[in-house]
Amino acid sequence: MADRHAVVAGAGIGGLAAALALHRRGWRVTVLERAPEPREVGAGITLMANAMRGLDALGLGTQVRRLGHDGAAGGLRAWDGRWLSRVDAEEMNRLLGTTALGVHRAALHRVLREALPAEVLWTGCAVRDADPGTGAVRYLRDGEPAELRADLVVGADGLRSALRSRLWPQSPPPAYTGSTAWRAAIPFDEPVPAAVSWGPAAEFGMVPLGDGQIYWYASTNAPAGEHAPDELAAVRERFGHWHDPIPDLLAATPPTAVLRNDLHHLAVPLGSYVRGRVALLGDAAHAMTPHLGQGACQAIEDAVTLGAVADPAGDVPAALRAYDQARRPRSQAVARAAARTARFGQELRHPAAIAVRNAMLRLTPSRTALRGMARYADWHPPQAV
Repeated sequence: MADRHAVVAGAGIGGLAAALALHRRGWRVTVLERAPEPREVGAGITLMANAMRGLDALGLGTQVRRLGHDGAAGGLRAWDGRWLSRVDAEEMNRLLGTTALGVHRAALHRVLREALPAEVLWTGCAVRDADPGTGAVRYLRDGEPAELRADLVVGADGLRSALRSRLWPQSPPPAYTGSTAWRAAIPFDEPVPAAVSWGPAAEFGMVPLGDGQIYWYASTNAPAGEHAPDELAAVRERFGHWHDPIPDLLAATPPTAVLRNDLHHLAVPLGSYVRGRVALLGDAAHAMTPHLGQGACQAIEDAVTLGAVADPAGDVPAALRAYDQARRPRSQAVARAAARTARFGQELRHPAAIAVRNAMLRLTPSRTALRGMARYADWHPPQAV
């Protein structure tokens, strides 16, 4: 039983974290990644205290902290620079035992990838289906049909998950949130706070990363599928008159560094993350809006929990039922909270409603606001069972 095989579909952050958690639990692991080479598309990421505890449980916390920028001093501002709410890094540390960490997605991806044996990761392999009873995984390897037999299958294949589509056919596809987003990670010499700024139907965020880089993102309400010939010019037109240092960040950004994506989420929660020997994880299970910074954090929680409950000598379907019971209520509650935050923040456009919201935020003690944020990051890894 010690040589039981787990197949992970998808080599994003959640898939690699799951592969590592299972590998260290004693599973023989294969990761099937559709891309021809391992990579993480994106710019920066904020790892909240829950994600850092998860990475600590995987033995990678210290290494990731060396690569990122530790500390959450900053807060929430109006588009003209007025502070609406402050976040104190020392207070966050007192509440949660750790602060947030800004790190480049590619750096985190590399750390996870290098923690696994090289032979675990198979690229050019697009998973198409899995049998929840037998664990047979069908995929295309460089375009040719192939099959692997697994005792456990992890669907970490993202927002457009093929496994979710095949095994949860009644689940609606991801829904457009009504917002589009731009992002970039750039070298920047001046210190900036980790802050989010809200304007009418728009948001701009900035996060210091390690190695002298800043991650910025911008989002606004827009029809789905829109693109501009020059995306950086579109961001400048919408946000270039906002408070400092936003104009300087945009001036320091090469046009080629800007990524744009519409924001989608699973608006209808799944009734289960599990079918027999197959478990969904990360965006495949609970794709959420980014407004709490919890998407990747929840995927790391999923991965660590799966490793804790999945004894390679145990009953796999029973372990996956325990995984579902542990993960679905929390991750779906966080997803609902992220959607509420979007409606209260970036998506709000009526001037009177914005004025009331801003007044409420300024009147709320910073410690109270921080405690409200902290409840989503207040998670501790389970012990192996």
